[in-house]
Amino acid sequence: MQLDFAKFIKYSKPGPRYTSYPTALEFSDKFGYDAYISKLESQDDARALSLYFHLPFCKNACYFCGCNVVFTSKEDKMVRYVEYLKRELEILSKHLNMKREVIQMHFGGGTPTFFSAEQLKEVIDAIKSYFPKFAKDAEISCEIDPRHIDEDQMRVLSEGGFNRVSFGIQDFNEKVQVAVHRVQPYEITKQAMELACKYNMVSVNVDLIYGLPYQSLETFKETLSLALTLSPDRFAVFNYAHVPWLKKTMRKIDETTLPRPDEKLAIMQYTIDYLTDNGYKMVGMDHFAKPEDELFKAIEEEELHRNFQGYTTKGGADLIGVGLTSIGEGVDYYAQNFKDMKLYEAAIDAGKLPFERGVVLNEDDLIRQYVIMELMSNFKLDIKRFEKQFGINFKEYFKDSLVQLQTFVDEELIVIDDDKIACSQTGTLLIRNIAMAFDAYMHQHASSKKSFSKTV
Repeated sequence: MQLDFAKFIKYSKPGPRYTSYPTALEFSDKFGYDAYISKLESQDDARALSLYFHLPFCKNACYFCGCNVVFTSKEDKMVRYVEYLKRELEILSKHLNMKREVIQMHFGGGTPTFFSAEQLKEVIDAIKSYFPKFAKDAEISCEIDPRHIDEDQMRVLSEGGFNRVSFGIQDFNEKVQVAVHRVQPYEITKQAMELACKYNMVSVNVDLIYGLPYQSLETFKETLSLALTLSPDRFAVFNYAHVPWLKKTMRKIDETTLPRPDEKLAIMQYTIDYLTDNGYKMVGMDHFAKPEDELFKAIEEEELHRNFQGYTTKGGADLIGVGLTSIGEGVDYYAQNFKDMKLYEAAIDAGKLPFERGVVLNEDDLIRQYVIMELMSNFKLDIKRFEKQFGINFKEYFKDSLVQLQTFVDEELIVIDDDKIACSQTGTLLIRNIAMAFDAYMHQHASSKKSFSKTV
C-alpha cells in the first residue's frame, strides 16, 4: 500500500476512537442511579451477557498509558479490592438476572496479573458462583504485562476458562523503553508467550504502539521483526494518543522526541506491508490477524463488532462493567462506575452499585451509533439493510453527512452509491475521520483541541 503522506497529514486532527457512540464525553450524572437500576432490571433475559472486570493496579507508571490506573505495591490494597469486587457482584445480583448466558469476559487494567495466582482464583471463583452459565465457546480474555506473569497465574487463568491473552509489548527498543518508563527485554516477553502456548491459549494478541519517543522507521522495523518471531495470532498496532492534559504521566514525555507525522505514517505504511507480507490480514482500524483467526472470518462476513474491549465477534450482548471506572453498555445506554476509589468503596458500603454517570441514547443516537459502528468495524455500510432496519431514507436523513464526505469521495477514499458506503484500502486508515461525519456531537467539541487525540 502506497500512502500519499501529504494527503494524510492534512486529515490529522483530534477525533474519537469510537469505542462507543455517543463517546464518553457525553456521559453525565443526568443519567441517575435509579434510572440505571431500572435499565439493569428491565434488560431482556434472552440477550446474552458480556462481562468486563477492571483490575486497576500497577506497580509503576508507563508514561504512554491512557488507562485508569492505581499505582501501588501494597498487598493490603489488592486484598481489599478483591473483597469490594465480590461485594459489588452481590449487589449486582439483586438487580440483574445472572443466569443469562455469558458469551464474553475480559479482565483489563491496570495489570490484572499484578494480582497473585491465589487472588485471581478468588476473583474467578466468585464470578463463576454468580454467573453459572458460560457458553462453551465463550471468549474469555486477560490483558497481561509479560513482566508480571508466572506459571501459577497462567495455570489459574487456564483452569478458570480463559482462552485468550493479550501481551503488552509497545516497543522492543531499549532507548524507547527507558523513555516511556517500561523496560521489558525480549526474553521476558518470549517466556510469557511460551507459557501461553503451554496452557493452550486459543488466541494470543500482542500490542505495539507507534508514535512513542525516539521511535523511527528503522527502530520500529526491528521491533516488528522481533515481535514476528513470537508468532502471535493477532497484532494490535496503535497510534500513540498523546493527551498530557488528561494524563499527568504523559507530561514526563519530552514532546521534542516524538516522531513527526510523516515518520509515523512511514511506520504505519511499513507495518501494514510487513505484516501483510508475513501472512497477516488487516482487521478493523488497527488490528491484524492470521487468516484462520475468527476476527478475519467475521470481517469477511461483515459481522465484526466493536465495543470497549476492542474488536470482537460477539455482538448482541449486554456489557456489564464491574470494578473501579468500568463501563457497561445496554441496548440504549452506557454506564460508568466511579473513578475515585474512595467513592467506589463508599457506594458499595452503602449497599449500592458504584455507578457514577452515563448516558441514555435517544433515537437519533441509536441510528448514528449503528452507522458509525458498522463503518468502524467493517469499513462499509449496507444502506439497504440500514433502511430496512430503521425504516428511514438514508440519504435524506444524512444529507449533511454526505456533504462532509464528498472530499473523501473525490479523493477516492470511499465509494458511495445507492446500496453502500465502502472504504478503499487507503480510506480504512482514515476511518475515524470518515465516521466523524456522522457524529452529531462533534460540533460541540470542534473549538476544543483537547477533547481527543489526533487521528494521524
